[in-house]
Parts: sequence; structure tokens; C-alpha cells
Amino acid sequence: MLIHETIAGLRAARAKAGRVALVPTMGNLHDGHIALMTQARAHADQVIATIFVNRLQFRPGEDFEKYPRTFAADCARMEAAGVEHLFAPGESEMYPQPQTYHVEPPTEQAGILDGEFRPGHFRGVATVVMKLFQIAQADVALFGKKDYQQLMVIRHMVRDFNVPVEIVAGETVRAADGLALSSRNGYLSPAERAEAPRLYRLLTELAAEVRQGARNYGELEAKAMNILSMNGWAPDYVALRKKLDLQSPSAHDSDLVVLAAARLGSTRLIDNLEV
Repeated sequence: MLIHETIAGLRAARAKAGRVALVPTMGNLHDGHIALMTQARAHADQVIATIFVNRLQFRPGEDFEKYPRTFAADCARMEAAGVEHLFAPGESEMYPQPQTYHVEPPTEQAGILDGEFRPGHFRGVATVVMKLFQIAQADVALFGKKDYQQLMVIRHMVRDFNVPVEIVAGETVRAADGLALSSRNGYLSPAERAEAPRLYRLLTELAAEVRQGARNYGELEAKAMNILSMNGWAPDYVALRKKLDLQSPSAHDSDLVVLAAARLGSTRLIDNLEV
């Protein structure tokens, strides 16, 4: 695996790489990331993975400074997964001067759900992803469904800007007890880790009720929120939405997804399940 710290170095390598698949990450890799890299091999001649902890998508007081940096271990896992190129720039390479131009997703996409609780987050995500698309010039890019709203924002951005990259979604990878794998799971205490699978169980139960014909969406959401609160969680939202644009569904809509975000102790967990 070749490691590139500069844009010029990556572009020179990319010019000789044929069809390329891009897997952007912030490092601290888990099996979900590796699954995306393995999936990427079926779409391209060579795979470019990235490690860059993007300051723009963190709000003041969030965990930018303490976000785990595990570069050596990440490199070993990427190489074992068959990744040919790692782009690992420093901040001065990605942002040689303050970023004055940004990709601003519309409020109806970026101001709901996670965007309501993390203002500016998707602006930072969309901006860095657009930069990575321009740098890597990939033919296909892979993103996990665990970050469902992020995937939706990126798909719409690519469509609206006519970016010549195919977006491929990877299924959420889970631990044996159902907890969605996340770099932030490492923040959980042993007791919190034992409680954490409740989030996925609730989503599974809610989705089952909808599949069986329930359409009282507000009541189902409120019930799930209450169960989380009674078990020591601080929920931000549990929401049934349309998969296409994450807007509120009518009773006649199909193709739904249920999404949730909640804090367990100091750790904020998100998850979702397509209905």
C-alpha cells in the first residue's frame, strides 16, 4: 500500500490506477470500514482509502481533539484488506488557507435530525467530501448506511453538482448483540456497552410494527423515546422518515427508514433501520 500525504502525490498515482473506488474515513477503523474497502474491490481496479479527521464537521465542544488517532493500526488493516493507496493529508495540505468556500446543503436536508442537534455538521461533511472527490477523481465512492443522513446529503450533492462519481452504499456492520459498529463505541463504559444494544432492539421493534400496518408514527416515536429515557438514555430523536429525502411520511408512503440518536453517558450513538 502506498501512503500519500500530498494532493500532488495522490493525483500522480491516481493517473495510473485505472478505475478507482474511494473510501473516505476519519481513521480509527473498525470492521464496518473494512467491509466498505472489501466491497470497493468489486467496483474498481484499485482502491483509495483516506484518513483525515475533518475539523469542519465538528462543533465547538465536540470530540475533535480527543477523536482516536490510530494510524499505524489503521494502515495495517487497510493493507490486509487490499487497499492500494492511502491518502493521509495533514490539515495544512487539505486547508492551506482558511476554507472560505463551502458546500451548503439545503436546510430541509441538513437542518433536520442530526443536523438539528449538530448545526453546521453536514456543511463540513459536504465540503470535505467535495474536496476529496476533486482530489481523488474516483469513479465510485463508498459510504456506510449507518450514517444514513450523511449518505442522503452526499447523494443529493453529487446529483445537483453533476459530480461524475457513482455513490455505493454499504450495509451497517453490527456486533453480535446488534450494536452498530462505530469509532465512538470505544468511549462506552462496560455498563454502557451492555446497555447500548437496546437502541437497535427498539428500532427493530418499531420497524416490525410499521411492517405489520401501524401508521401512528408519532406515537411509535414517542414510545421509543420514552423507553430510552427510562433506561438512562438522553434521546435526541427517534424518527420514521422517507428513505429518499428523510422527510416526514404520510400514511400512504412506503420505502421508510427509522432513525435514532441518543446519548448514553457522554457517548452519542446513532443508528437506523430500513423498514
